[in-house]
Amino acid sequence: MTLPTVGTRILFFTGKGGVGKTSLSCATGLALAGSGKRVLIVSTDPASNLDEVLGTPLTGEPTPIVGAPGLYALNIDPEVAARDYRERVVGPYRGVLPAAAIVSMEEQFSGACTVEIAAFDAFAKLLGDPSATVGFDHIIFDTAPTGHTLRLLTLPSAWTDFIASSTGGASCLGPLAGLEKQKALYAATVARLADPAATTVVLVSRPERSSLREAERTRGELAELGVANLLLALNGMFTATAPGDAVADALTARGRDAVAAMPVGLTTLPRTETPFLPKGTVGLAALRGMSQSKIIAVPSTLPTSSVVIPPGLETLVADLAQAGRGVIMTMGKGGVGKTTVAASIAMSLARRGHRVTLSTTDPAAHVADAVGEDVPGLTVTRIDPEQEIATYRTEVLAKAGDGLDAAGRAMLEEDLRSPCTEEIAVFRAFANTVDEGKDQFVVLDTAPTGHTILLLDAAEAYHRDVLRTELDMPDAVRKLLPRLRDPVFTKTIIVTLAEATPVHEAERLQEDLARAGIYPFAWVINQSLLASGTRDPQLAERGQYEVPFIEHVASISRAVLIAWKA
Repeated sequence: MTLPTVGTRILFFTGKGGVGKTSLSCATGLALAGSGKRVLIVSTDPASNLDEVLGTPLTGEPTPIVGAPGLYALNIDPEVAARDYRERVVGPYRGVLPAAAIVSMEEQFSGACTVEIAAFDAFAKLLGDPSATVGFDHIIFDTAPTGHTLRLLTLPSAWTDFIASSTGGASCLGPLAGLEKQKALYAATVARLADPAATTVVLVSRPERSSLREAERTRGELAELGVANLLLALNGMFTATAPGDAVADALTARGRDAVAAMPVGLTTLPRTETPFLPKGTVGLAALRGMSQSKIIAVPSTLPTSSVVIPPGLETLVADLAQAGRGVIMTMGKGGVGKTTVAASIAMSLARRGHRVTLSTTDPAAHVADAVGEDVPGLTVTRIDPEQEIATYRTEVLAKAGDGLDAAGRAMLEEDLRSPCTEEIAVFRAFANTVDEGKDQFVVLDTAPTGHTILLLDAAEAYHRDVLRTELDMPDAVRKLLPRLRDPVFTKTIIVTLAEATPVHEAERLQEDLARAGIYPFAWVINQSLLASGTRDPQLAERGQYEVPFIEHVASISRAVLIAWKA
């Protein structure tokens, strides 16, 4: 058995996008149902493909899965939950406050923090209502809340008037403003999450260094909250069946080396390993294969494909080079290869004779390592988020923290550890780097999200969170938003993989950017096995799994394809 052994009624599966949370949670639920248990799978992922994986259309109510007696599933749509939640909080102020203030409030409640808190609100209600799950032996949650959200919701000061009255530049306090009445429910939910007799948290990871780092970060956050009943699930373990294929051998070595060097904290956890599945994990047959690895058949012949392979990265770089200067931003979810794509674009432009600065705001990115050599005309820099955040926190605490009691100050300090705060903090340094694009090329790995751009563009939030006074507005900051929205000055590149979750999440990112008036120049599909030239039967079959995702991306945007390289 390669799936998590279930000793508790509740399971939470968490991990980076694309690591296989949904497939593992569904396979675990399917195995439990096959043993005679009644199981409910609940997804709170805004990019959920639970319907697709289980082969049954789902709603917000428990739905029986066709072909799997005893298995039920439902989708909590956090976007809908966030919209309803936003309206509950903002609605009473319509017609009372000026229109500009309402727009600013709505944007404050449009970010990732609001979606996450609203999703927590929805599944807390599910857990807190005994009648909702009384008929089930096990409840499996696909996508658990982050440690940040849990810490925020467990702070006693989250339930004081401080939340509603705070105007000190904090980024997540607004979304909490409507939750005071839920205090008891949330406290019980967090307590249940930390109860090892009731709940197991499964940290899902690929056998990749970045994925394992993320799992370790989550483990540390949960440990701070007393959540210790953890299990590490390594998904997609690959071993070449016939050594000699360069791609298959490299993939085997990469996974082996990543697992051998995994963070120490993860080595202490119970661990399961699920094998690489050539046919993907969509459908009940594939899910059953995850727990019965011996039935996975290695194809005897290589599959053929009629898909039109999109052009490579050099075609895109040639078009980018025509402008002679400007900003190129690579964006996408963690683990899709933004850093390597940004480095490749920067190096190629420099080799064409252009002056190029390659920079990043990602604390986990190693752009210098990605370049790996001295390239004439290329300068590699880094915006240090920790330094920018420390400066920003000091400013906010000095201004907004003055006069707060200990509980209020603790709440403000926790909020200043949020992802939203980090984006706002690096905004000023980001503006200075973008300014260099007026004379040369600037390639930026990781840019502000559309939500952050809109947040900073709302007059009240902009002055409160960034500028403080008109006199403090640097020219680079004044020009930043128009530059990011100018398709001639700034080219945005969305990076994804040819898999369900990364593509769905990239589409959400594109919608987020569109709200801010930014539209991608192209999509890059990274690490394609289909285009790799591998002759390994398993990997070649997996390449065929990529086809519908490649065709989908090509139908909605200009697309380029980068082959998986040994």
